[in-house]
Amino acid sequence: MIDWREIDTVLLDMDGTLLDLHFDSHFWLEHLPRRYRELHQLDEASQNALQQRIMGEQGTLNWYSLAYWSRELNVDVVALKREVQHLIGLRSDALDFLTWLKQAHPRVILATNADRASLSLKLPLTGLENYLDAIISSEDVGAAKEEQAFWFALQDIEPFDPARTLFIDDNSRVLESAREFGIRHLLGIKQPDSQRPEKELQEFIALDRFAQLLPENLPGQQGER
Repeated sequence: MIDWREIDTVLLDMDGTLLDLHFDSHFWLEHLPRRYRELHQLDEASQNALQQRIMGEQGTLNWYSLAYWSRELNVDVVALKREVQHLIGLRSDALDFLTWLKQAHPRVILATNADRASLSLKLPLTGLENYLDAIISSEDVGAAKEEQAFWFALQDIEPFDPARTLFIDDNSRVLESAREFGIRHLLGIKQPDSQRPEKELQEFIALDRFAQLLPENLPGQQGER
């Protein structure tokens, strides 16, 4: 699927790509609306209204900002996330893929829309930092990955050749934005949430398992490519 001789940089999404999206789906669509209603002693209609409000911010920096939702809802969103942090986990063979990349590839960058508060919660629980050369959050650059501004800022911080870059993300809008920027090698994820059906990606090849990307002889050194 990938000729690794053509790749210098690997950009990886976090939620839904390296991590199972089930945690985020459950938190934003079920746990947060329910706890918001309980904490503010509201009726069930308010819970449904909050779900719609959350979805209305999709694709914006607000959508990904825990500080924004804490202010807007007058709740400690980070504390509420910790209530269900046991659901945070890696997708299937993500760790095997990261282990191979660490041995075989010169530059692996986490390019995520998760803000720094989310990263502070998830990184210690997953150990992702041990496999990454850099972590860039949309909060760092002031633009979500759905926007071209993110990619220009990323290239300023971590220079890369779009023609020799592989980017993997579960979000089709983000993949479209990366393609517009000129990133040549783009892959989606078939089932970002292990508890939900597979997704249809019309214009991008979607991975079932990361093992599909590994060379048959599993080279461990750059010189073996």
